[in-house]
Amino acid sequence: MFHFEALRSSIQALRANKFRAFLTALGLVIGNASVILVVTISLTSRDYVLDQIQAIGSNMIYAQFDGGNNPAMAVADADYLKVADVQAVRDQLGSRIVAATGVMNNFDQMRIQGHDEDVSIIGADQYYPEVRNLALLAGRFVDAGDIENRNHVAMLTERLAKRLFGGQSQAVGQTVKLHGLQFEIIGTFKERTTSFGQSEITGENVLIPITVLKYFAPLERVDPLYVQAHSTADVEAVTQLVRTVIEGRHRAGARYKVENLSEILNAAKNIAKIMTVVLIMVSAIALIISGIGIMNIMLVTVTERTREIGLRMAVGAARRNVLEQFLAEAVLISLGGGLAGVALGVAVPLAVNHYVDDVKIPISITSIVVALVVSMLVGLVFGLLPANRAARLNPTEALRYE
Repeated sequence: MFHFEALRSSIQALRANKFRAFLTALGLVIGNASVILVVTISLTSRDYVLDQIQAIGSNMIYAQFDGGNNPAMAVADADYLKVADVQAVRDQLGSRIVAATGVMNNFDQMRIQGHDEDVSIIGADQYYPEVRNLALLAGRFVDAGDIENRNHVAMLTERLAKRLFGGQSQAVGQTVKLHGLQFEIIGTFKERTTSFGQSEITGENVLIPITVLKYFAPLERVDPLYVQAHSTADVEAVTQLVRTVIEGRHRAGARYKVENLSEILNAAKNIAKIMTVVLIMVSAIALIISGIGIMNIMLVTVTERTREIGLRMAVGAARRNVLEQFLAEAVLISLGGGLAGVALGVAVPLAVNHYVDDVKIPISITSIVVALVVSMLVGLVFGLLPANRAARLNPTEALRYE
């Protein structure tokens, strides 16, 4: 009965000062909405980064020449990875891998929309599209016959095909000149998951058989060598085997970098965790500041209502009843602001999910529960001091207060 009376009195007091109660709760609205949105943004960005890395190929291993151990030792042509190294990896690893492929890079000028521009040329074999997870847009991929017969065929990236011929289908069957030779365009392609120019595919590339490109290059250098393992669990073991095969085929002083995307995947997960913790700490600071605001307003309220408190005590109200009333006011303000903040924080991702196609932003139920619990705790903790001060007032002195 006493608890219900305290709650009723608290609601009446808040109604008497609606605007001040709203402004006091506004900090909790912003703080809780920030918690929900921060966790949502963190989960969305984490999932996006992890999905992108996994789509590029979480089972993929790449190797490249990384210089010599002795800086004074000259780099020899034999130190670079060769097409023979790619074949050796295939032969020695056999069924342990899905495929292995090598990439050679070169440049040539091409006339595009009336201007001579440098274009990156990629030399690869028939396993390259599978290992690099490429999407065929028109025509066909380079096949084993093209590699073996050194056919003068080429594939264009999506953007280059559009700039040269206006579209993907229009490019197939056309010819381009590279290093003075005519190449027939047999297809166009793109990365299924873009690597944002961080790989050999930079956006405007020509792909030709590696057996043809190596005759244009001043030296044969595969950079990088790609290997695809059967499963993520086998990546580490295959990475070590690839390193063993490569280092066993070259002199001891040569150094090779053999890595996999699992390391990047783990690093991305750790970064996501750190980012989440940091963002939650920032939101927690906002909630603490809101709690201080509640405490400040409640202290002012106690001062303003000193005579009322003295009158209630004079007619028989116990100190505990006064404590409960002011504590209930603080909790109602913080909980009301918390509920409004949660509603606002949830409304934003729901609106994005509803109005934006192909976008699914996850909503963390845990963050909602935590936000509401923290809101209640903020009211209890920061409302305790003002409520305790009100309960400790001397009734006689309170009645004399002007």
